[in-house]
Amino acid sequence: MPAAHPFDASYLRDGDDDDKLKEECGIFGVIGVVDAANFVALGLHALQHRGQEAGGIVSHHPDQGFQSARRFGYVRDNFTSQKIMETLPGSLAIGHVRYSTAGSKGQTAIRDVQPFFGEFAMGGAAIAHNGNITNANALRRELIERGSIFQSSSDSECIIHLMARSLQRTIPERMEDALRRVEGAFSVVAMTRTKLIGVRDPLGVRPLVLGRVGEGWALSSETCALDIIGADFIREIEPGEMVVITDKGVESHFPFRPQKPRFCIFEHVYFSRPDSILGGRSVYETREAIGRELAKEAPVEADLVCPVPDSGTPAAIGYSLQSGIPYAMGIIRNQYMGRTFIEPTEQIRNMGVRLKLNVNRALIAGKRVILVDDSVVRGTTSRKIKEMILDAGAAEVHFRIASPPTAWPCFYGVDTPQREKLLAATMSEEEMRDHLQVDSLRFISLDGLYRAVGETKGRNSAQPQYCDACFSGEYPVEPADQIESGFEMKAAE
Repeated sequence: MPAAHPFDASYLRDGDDDDKLKEECGIFGVIGVVDAANFVALGLHALQHRGQEAGGIVSHHPDQGFQSARRFGYVRDNFTSQKIMETLPGSLAIGHVRYSTAGSKGQTAIRDVQPFFGEFAMGGAAIAHNGNITNANALRRELIERGSIFQSSSDSECIIHLMARSLQRTIPERMEDALRRVEGAFSVVAMTRTKLIGVRDPLGVRPLVLGRVGEGWALSSETCALDIIGADFIREIEPGEMVVITDKGVESHFPFRPQKPRFCIFEHVYFSRPDSILGGRSVYETREAIGRELAKEAPVEADLVCPVPDSGTPAAIGYSLQSGIPYAMGIIRNQYMGRTFIEPTEQIRNMGVRLKLNVNRALIAGKRVILVDDSVVRGTTSRKIKEMILDAGAAEVHFRIASPPTAWPCFYGVDTPQREKLLAATMSEEEMRDHLQVDSLRFISLDGLYRAVGETKGRNSAQPQYCDACFSGEYPVEPADQIESGFEMKAAE
């Protein structure tokens, strides 16, 4: 195998970037607009932060039928090509950007790239899925025993096979039938020849929103992708809701047994773009509120508050405003990371974080610095950033983290390391401070995080308002496949 290229996204993901949790997918669909695939490409570009490994678009034209294009890499490098976009005609299209969760991590085959397509007796259908099916292994075994032939390693393909085996008459009914068999987290955007379909799981773990674009409609993982196509944000798809959109408008119903919602709280902390709206709240304002709460809980005497860009920026601003300590861009991010001609020598590979971040030495020298970041996963990036700050002459380094310690893996659509590789799974806060070799380290409390996202009384321990399993170890849906593979759940207290 050739050595990994130091500027190659796949190399960075296995190295320094692995210290960040990855939201695994972004989904987008439009109906009722000319050249729908172009709108989808723009939407996927706005959702690129949710998946940078590969992307795909399926469209439908009354005369040419279903057409699809799936490519590795960034949306801008593939779906800005006129040659490709001309192969995707029609007024109805859906798309997907991905990292790998279930399936071949880091070794994605083109057959794993969504949307997936199936031809049924009543016509074709394509489906794009954000989330993770926690009983996929059991479903796959059952389906294979009954004669299904899988083309990919993705858990999402189970939905297509379950639809094929359903006895219901219409594709939306077959989708309902299939999704009732599925456990875990799913937001789905799907299409038939004439319909755009959106579904959220009963807990509403992953996001999905509805927008109006001209005379047509759009479904998206986030509101920021509606903005890029000039669509008006109408509302969030409710947990457990299915919408079926045609040229006659939007039909809504709730096919699943009602449950108390458990939206992913880490969407507020990190995954969603700061210019999106979640639960009626600005993500940026929520992150600023997290910083304010962190300053109340974990004050420290210092000269500067500096974000670890870009995800730590709103929280750092909030910390600065609450504490009165000046905010400064002590670390500058290189926005133009990409492939280059430089040979992957060991020396260059060891540069790691420095390829993306550089310290603003004139600001840092001689100062007591508070570094605000969104999370600590493995701790590898945090240590390197601390070393960079000290090398620049900082007098003290204090880490303040805008989320509680990440001590448990996520099984609902987030790429999380195995539990033993999570720093907080094996160390106390004090031990992590010693490991990172910083002057102080404090995380926001779970109650503090809940207050910052609008739950003024904090977390309801008897019935938590959000999915916070990565912090608490309390999984709202039992991860059956993982337990079968030996994963040990948190002992009941």
